[in-house]
Amino acid sequence: MPIDAAAPHTAPPVGRWLVCTGLLLGLAGVAGPVRAESLRCAGGIAAEGESRLSLVAKCGQPMLTDRYCAPVYQGSSWYPVPEPYAHRVVPCQLIDEWLYDRGPGNLWATVRMRSGVVLSITYGNTPR
Repeated sequence: MPIDAAAPHTAPPVGRWLVCTGLLLGLAGVAGPVRAESLRCAGGIAAEGESRLSLVAKCGQPMLTDRYCAPVYQGSSWYPVPEPYAHRVVPCQLIDEWLYDRGPGNLWATVRMRSGVVLSITYGNTPR
């Protein structure tokens, strides 16, 4: 069967498909993943943004608790306010950390809260 040079090319446009796929994958990589951790408990699922009361209602009392004053940064500086001035001039940001033991075979859950609202939930082999 002879090949006709005048016949139109019928192969699919692979180059355009590769460019579109690459562009979509690149845009997905730029946006980055949205990660919000949650904690599954007997009373429901606790997530970031929930209140302390909601956390206790769903998960009960924690195994351990800790409260500390987080460093406060003034303006656009990357350096924290020095300690002699931090408590007199700038109010303290109290952070609560609650540790939940999720049972054998599960990682520890550390819940960090500020002003009674869950900021983050992290998991690990050892408490942080």
